[in-house]
Order: sequence, then C-alpha cells, then structure tokens
Amino acid sequence: MLAIIGTVPDAAVPITVGPAELVGEEVVVAGRAFAVNRGTPALLAAAIATGGVLGLPPPMAYLVGDIGLGDGSRRLYAHLAATLPACDHELLVFHYLQPDVDWHGRVLLAIGEMRRRPLLIADAGYMYVAKMSGQAEDYDLFTPDVGELSFLADDQAPHPFYTRGFLLHMDGEVPEMIARAYRYGNAARNLLVKGKRDYVACPTGILAEIAAPSVAAMEPVGGTGDTLTGIVAALVASRLPIPRAAEAAARINRLAGAMARPTPATQVGELIACIAPAAAQALADLDLRQSSAQPGSA
Repeated sequence: MLAIIGTVPDAAVPITVGPAELVGEEVVVAGRAFAVNRGTPALLAAAIATGGVLGLPPPMAYLVGDIGLGDGSRRLYAHLAATLPACDHELLVFHYLQPDVDWHGRVLLAIGEMRRRPLLIADAGYMYVAKMSGQAEDYDLFTPDVGELSFLADDQAPHPFYTRGFLLHMDGEVPEMIARAYRYGNAARNLLVKGKRDYVACPTGILAEIAAPSVAAMEPVGGTGDTLTGIVAALVASRLPIPRAAEAAARINRLAGAMARPTPATQVGELIACIAPAAAQALADLDLRQSSAQPGSA
C-alpha cells in the first residue's frame, strides 16, 4: 500500500491516520476534510486521482497540523517511529515535515524494522532532512524543484538557508547541479527535477527531459510541484519502474495543466480535476509507444 506522510497548516489538527478520499476539492481522512489548495493535501489528491485510473486502493495518509514551529512534525515523527515497524506499506512518501535530523534517524531505524523495506520518496522538508542527515542515498526518489536542487548540489551547506549564492543562480545549468548532487552523495537513487523543463536522472546521468506541453500560465499556480509528486507516487505504487514513472508523471502533470487551460488566477484544484483524464491519455500513449517498440510489431 502507498502511504503519504506530511503536515497541514493548522495547529489544531491532531495526528490523523487513515485511507484518503477525494471529495470534490477536499481530501477526507478519518472524517477530517482538508482543502486541496496546495501542500500535502494537493499531493494526496493527485495520488488519489492517478491511482483511480490505475485501479489502486486509496493511499493511507499520515497527517498532523504544523504551522512551522515543528511541534506537530515531532509528534508525527514519534508516531511513525513507534508504529512503522508493524506496518506493511510498500511505498512511503514523505512531504512537508519540519526537518529534524535526530527524529529522521529514528524513523529510518523504524523503517529498517519493517518486515520488508518499502520504497522511499521524499519531497520538500523531508528531502532537506534526508540530505542534512547524510542519508540521501537511502531514498529511491527525490522530487526537488530547481531551488531545492541547489541545496542538494551544495556539498558545504548544512541547511537550505546557507546554500551558496552561485548555486542559486544556476537555473540554466540543472544537469550540472544534478551531477554535483550525485558527486557528493546528496541525491536519492533517482531524481525528478521539477521546472520549466523536467529532468529524470540517476547516478549515471540524465535519463529523460520533458518540456512539453509547455503551459506558461502554470508557473504562478501554487501546488503544481505537489501534484507532480503525488502523480509519481501513484505510478510507482502501481509498480512502474521509477525512471519510467517519473517521466510519465511529468508528462501527466503537464498535460493536466494544458487541459485545465489555466490563467494566473487558477487554483491547483482545477488542475487536479484534470489529472485523471490526463493520466488515462498519457498512459495509453505510453502503452502504444511500448507496443510499437516490440520486435515484429506493426
């Protein structure tokens, strides 16, 4: 089962665990509704929409309220450290949690006690703490944007605040930043870098670049990076190999953006509504390409 772990910006939300459902523009977990305007609820909504096309069961959600002080994140870290050894999740996706190196280590130890090792995806704050702890290579996929990639590429910065300026201005040199991240052991086994051009990479280099469809109006729409991570999570949960899942997710996210016909006022919920048809179309195209590549095919 796919499990998605993160926070919501409401300090009153306790640890909330359960299968996640998408109801209109809200994600419902254990009777609590969360708007899918961005963040972990947007990631969950994208995973649910994609998983519906793939015939997957609803993802399990682990949520808590945190307004940036870290108290909610620490409660969720403690819950995970105590409960994960008894779980049988095949894929864990970590999203917005306040970075805490000590608790990150305890969660990894708990994962090591699980009956079978799940695949691990990290985005946002959890990707930061994986790098800060020196354990980035324990993860199967990171999904950074270019700004986050600059921190991964910095072999000296102990915290994102200290990312060196020359790396922050390397937007046009994403392949070099990817190479630096791998050179210094600061990247997961696979990377899906989100931006005007999306990149799929592994330690041996760039595997795919995705630039179309290009929808300029998607740039100011908050949450599109979260949806991309949700889409790739569902594809990996369907047992598609990670590099292929990452490339397909980038295409689906872009196609959903084109279908939504966004303006600068568009909210991410409008894009999420287009994910299912975009996924159906993109996956059908992928199947056609695979069939045409078969020896002896027409």
